Amino acid sequence: MRNVPSVFSKLHESLQQTLAQRQEWTELREVQERTYSSVVRGNDVLVIAPTAGGKSEAALIPVIDDILKNGRMGVTCLYISPLKALINDQEDRFRAFCIPISLSVMKWHGDVPKGDRSWKDGEPPHFLMITPESLEVLLMEKKLSSDLRRVRTIIVDELHSFVESERGVHLKVLLNRMDQITKRPVQRIGLSATVGNPEEVLAWISDSRHGEELIEVRTVPKEKHFQFIIEAEEKDRTNALVRIVEGKKALVFTNSRSFAEKLMRECSGRIRNLHIHHSSLSPAMRKTSEDAFSSDDGACIICTSTLELGIDIGDLDVVVQVGPPNSVSSFLQRMGRSGRRGKSAFVAWLLQNPCELLCSLAIIECATKKEVEKLTPPKKTYNVLLQQIFLYMHNHTRVSFRQLESSILSQPVFRNTKPEIFFKILTHLVKSGFITTDGEMIMPGTEAERVFGRSNWKDLYSVIIGSGEYRAVTPDGEVVGKLDARFVSSRNAEEISLGGMSWSMVKCDEVHNLVVVVPGESDSSRIFWTSAGQNGFSPLVCRMVQKIGARGGSLLPLGMHEQDILKEVLVRLPEELGEKGLLVVEKSGTKGIEVTIFSFCGNRFNRLLALLLKEHLGGSVQVRYNDFIVRVLRAGKEGTGQRVFEVLRKIQKMSMDEIGSVLPIPQISGWKFARAMPAEFLSDLSLSEDYHAEEFIDTIRDLTVNVR
Repeated sequence: MRNVPSVFSKLHESLQQTLAQRQEWTELREVQERTYSSVVRGNDVLVIAPTAGGKSEAALIPVIDDILKNGRMGVTCLYISPLKALINDQEDRFRAFCIPISLSVMKWHGDVPKGDRSWKDGEPPHFLMITPESLEVLLMEKKLSSDLRRVRTIIVDELHSFVESERGVHLKVLLNRMDQITKRPVQRIGLSATVGNPEEVLAWISDSRHGEELIEVRTVPKEKHFQFIIEAEEKDRTNALVRIVEGKKALVFTNSRSFAEKLMRECSGRIRNLHIHHSSLSPAMRKTSEDAFSSDDGACIICTSTLELGIDIGDLDVVVQVGPPNSVSSFLQRMGRSGRRGKSAFVAWLLQNPCELLCSLAIIECATKKEVEKLTPPKKTYNVLLQQIFLYMHNHTRVSFRQLESSILSQPVFRNTKPEIFFKILTHLVKSGFITTDGEMIMPGTEAERVFGRSNWKDLYSVIIGSGEYRAVTPDGEVVGKLDARFVSSRNAEEISLGGMSWSMVKCDEVHNLVVVVPGESDSSRIFWTSAGQNGFSPLVCRMVQKIGARGGSLLPLGMHEQDILKEVLVRLPEELGEKGLLVVEKSGTKGIEVTIFSFCGNRFNRLLALLLKEHLGGSVQVRYNDFIVRVLRAGKEGTGQRVFEVLRKIQKMSMDEIGSVLPIPQISGWKFARAMPAEFLSDLSLSEDYHAEEFIDTIRDLTVNVR
């Protein structure tokens, strides 16, 4: 901490005493001082600081100080989190600050008993901790929502997790509605540890309503230790994991829930105080895992990205990464779990092959250069627009078209939606039965009642697609977790592994998406979730892999063993590979001529490129792709490489409309309200948010194409 007590001395006396007595603070950290100064000036603020860097306190202190100095009553601050578990974790931190000075805190989300999601007349809490979806529900309650009119500050934690998703669009709608309820711009404070384009993200959350200020504090670089273990055999990697975490407090990150369960089963009985944590486990099981680190003894949690975010699990001895994560941002979040309170960060990498080592080194090199993925908000907001249309009609018995249009399109997040587009959508909703008319008035139609009314309209509160997961419960009604619907329907396994335990499925209720389970005995139980591992590495990571390949080695200080393993994969890359651009290589294979396009642009880019190549090359041509290359098979005789080169040049000149005309018809399962969307808008949405065609066009036109 810096020896600058100026801000600390300005705080309300009660807050000073609480910080001194409960936290043993006599001064504030740099991030807290700078945030305080910005917040008291009334600016919207984005605070970026490393994990455990004091961001939460930085946002809390000026808000508490304002409440005490001005005697504010009622809900003064909303704390919005992407995760219920993060709210549960942060609740104790908020209470430690607030309770000693008689300020009240309440959490409100789906796991809180319904009877506790309320307050008595005249007794609203000063701080309300809530998710976006629960805030949407709260705003439906006229009596309780009226107590939000005094809100002065909204804190959005882990802001980066919202920006690129439709939840972020929904969040923007809710923030604007809070401005309408309070009849003034409510101050917004965003918190994040990793953002590649902070100024743009600050503008995104602020909406240029008043002053904006970025508070970015980077800690003094600490020593970091990396250990790379590359073993082809899974049992050898498991043995190495057991050795690494023995007697230590360790987080073991895997890249899928399925593999976390598999690893948990393999390590059971070999690691003391072993736990598992992922999104499909019951809240009680996740809480048990989170509490494991409160013990002074060693503890190990095998987890997925659920423990990347700000849930406090205390000091760690080691973070183990099983296979490389898919982004620099994830790596920084995970590495930030270790190296706290003066310790050196220690990350052990358990890798399967030289390619995984290359990708891991690319991630670390990006982090070393402070290069992090930029966040891009969705450009097409049709799905959330439809949600808001249905919500408005549900909350207003009869509404005119002009009233509906004025209410929805006044939202800043829909500012690019032209009135004629809105009219087309409403016309389609009338024709398809989602809306019925009575003169100039409109109201929900029979189709809306059928699709959304059957859930008592609860599906409208969230833009998150129902996963179709089945709840796994014991005969006594204890919730164990959730199972993938496709896994349940496959009927190919009576024994499952969930929460590190074996269970037998004894009954399936497809009407209520329920599976009854009892403890099993099998050692070969299995499980899968269909959403696992579909994104691949970020383009930033892929481009760094290309740079390492082009220069023939990593800039990181590696041991001789790691250097030798890295050479195994680098020698397989063509000598002509440059640090940027597409390289087309033709060679004779066992099944004829093969053409490989070395792109290093990521899975999403290569997927679209493969579809366009298939369309242009036609015939019996097969096109395969991964994060780094696109392979063209069965494309003809010698000279195919030149033909592929010419097609790539054509693709570089294609317009958005031309690309859209040749892509497969989008599936409606990707968006919650797609079934109510006109076909042309669904195609437009798919082109933008599924294929990311605009980004593809910008990227491919900027790349040189070479052929060998």
